Amino acid sequence: MADYGSVITAMVTPFDAEGRLDAARAGELARRLVDAGSDGIVVAGTTGESPTLTEDERAALLAAVLDAVGDRVFVWMGTGTNDTATSIRLTRAAEAQGAHGVMLVTPYYNKPPQAGLLAHFRAVAEATRLPVMIYNVPGRTGCNLEPATLARLVEQAPNVVAVKEASGNVDQVGEVRRLLPRPFRVYSGDDSLLLPILAVGGDGVVSVASHLVAGELRRMVDAFHAGRVDEAAAIHLRLLPLFKALFLTANPIPVKTALRWTGFDAGGFRPPLAEMSQDLAARLRAVMAELELLPA
Repeated sequence: MADYGSVITAMVTPFDAEGRLDAARAGELARRLVDAGSDGIVVAGTTGESPTLTEDERAALLAAVLDAVGDRVFVWMGTGTNDTATSIRLTRAAEAQGAHGVMLVTPYYNKPPQAGLLAHFRAVAEATRLPVMIYNVPGRTGCNLEPATLARLVEQAPNVVAVKEASGNVDQVGEVRRLLPRPFRVYSGDDSLLLPILAVGGDGVVSVASHLVAGELRRMVDAFHAGRVDEAAAIHLRLLPLFKALFLTANPIPVKTALRWTGFDAGGFRPPLAEMSQDLAARLRAVMAELELLPA
């Protein structure tokens, strides 16, 4: 089984003071995340503000991360869009550049039916030899990839090897695992649902919180898989306030703000994202202080 990772960080994209891509800083962040316990990286996902990245910026970002950690962990590149032809072009470019795998989000806004989702993902998967992770996040895209559709996709496109499930529905995740046993990988797309999803056969998480607590997430996953469920539950309960605080407003606003407070400034946000309000920032800071995540 390929080592795709079990604590995979959906990495933020650093920008400089003028809002330009800071590729050197991206490499630094990737090394920091891997040193802390991440064993996989997603580049140019939603957390990486992918809607505002140009294709040249995507290429520069992927190059920086591959150069920094490509010999240490599996690097996934976000190449999914709501246009099949564009998704194919981005996927082929990522493969040519050396990405280890690609992550394809369910097409957003146009709300395709299940037949359309199946045809879209199959077309993109057939255009590459890379492993493919599907990203199901109905709250952002307006459509839900049903487990039966995913199972049909995997049957038709064997290089679809994983799903990042962010439907928020543990029953649905369980049905995915029932229909698709290992070695197919099932990842939680929500930090707060990592432990419940492990309990129904999940393999790990594509995480936002791992920017701050990758080591503890690693211990949670390892403890659960070693049968130390009480230990895993204790870690989950300790981190639960942080999982919630990192989504007080649109991701990646809270996590980028939190990184800045820890001393790693990844820059600001591209419009239409904006800084946190003072009251939400105070709530996030209080949680981080309680968990001793702020510098002394």
